[in-house]
Amino acid sequence: MEITGGEPLIQEETPLLISNLLDKGYRVLLETNGSLDVSMIDRRCVRIIDIKLPGSGEVHRNFLENLNELHDKDELKFVIGGQNDYVYAKEILNRIPEGLSEKIVINFSPLWGMMEPALLADWILNDRLTVRLNIQLQKIIWPPGMRGV
Repeated sequence: MEITGGEPLIQEETPLLISNLLDKGYRVLLETNGSLDVSMIDRRCVRIIDIKLPGSGEVHRNFLENLNELHDKDELKFVIGGQNDYVYAKEILNRIPEGLSEKIVINFSPLWGMMEPALLADWILNDRLTVRLNIQLQKIIWPPGMRGV
């Protein structure tokens, strides 16, 4: 079960909901925009934290202290729109506590319509980054009018 949508942590009941679902045996993932503290979230939950990059105009919203709260099963997500975003993302990777960057899932996604996936793949390979190239398949498979149906 994944809890997402806007920023789920603005609802003060979200941490309790997550713990209750985990206690009932559900596997729970929380997808957050990375602007709020995730330390109060049950350690059994998979936390997917979006790191905003310069091209988004939202870098100032990053709560980078979350990097110190990462657990083995957590994920980071970077949506990359160009070289400046890529360079910034690599700088953030250097801030991940030692030993965790090889354990957590790190997703680099090309910004649809702005970044060619092949170019991003080349950069990742050339820099030998331990990240996943994550393509938004729904944008390739379905035309814009059919998305969300």
